Amino acid sequence: MTYIEQIAPSLLAGAWMSIKIFLWTLIASIPLGVLVSLGLLSKFKPLRAILKFYVWVMRGTPLLLQLIFVFYGLPIIGIIFQRYDAALCAFIMNYTAYFAEIFRGGFQAIPEGQFESAKVLRLTKWQTLMHIVIPQVVKIVIPSIGNEVVNLVKDTSLVYVIGLGDLLRAGNVATARDVTLVPLVLVGVIYLAMTGVASYALRKVEQHYSKWR
Repeated sequence: MTYIEQIAPSLLAGAWMSIKIFLWTLIASIPLGVLVSLGLLSKFKPLRAILKFYVWVMRGTPLLLQLIFVFYGLPIIGIIFQRYDAALCAFIMNYTAYFAEIFRGGFQAIPEGQFESAKVLRLTKWQTLMHIVIPQVVKIVIPSIGNEVVNLVKDTSLVYVIGLGDLLRAGNVATARDVTLVPLVLVGVIYLAMTGVASYALRKVEQHYSKWR
């Protein structure tokens, strides 16, 4: 058995942990980002102020610090998370804020005439949002969303700080144990593969929406 075959199981297990964090963060934070962006555009000032503060804190502090705070800080006030749950909580809160700002910009880019036309056609607010606004917003924000998705793949490596067995942690353990950089080289290759797959999927989505007029 070669050395790569020996360390492959631990690296693949770490990669699977990173992929799970990536997928669940994406699945949760994009819809939440849409909701928060609508709140940021709300005419209800208290809600808008609260959400602005939330976005400011999440975007203004490092994700690494947020991870540490959720896992090590919240137990001080009686809120205790398991490592995996703490990672998901921090990642979802952080990326929801970033996606909210992206979607807010997308919504504000829609001409006011679109809403007036919807009123003339007697469409409800829900119909206007789902059939007229959202499809245009998605087309506008896809490039920015794509950048954040690629960043998310790489940011999953930060969970090592709370002792979660992700890909980077598996590589570090193998490197320290065997005194060789081969595991970290393989970690880099796996991250490149994951970002490559994510970029390819995003290009396909962008090509699909580029056909819309």
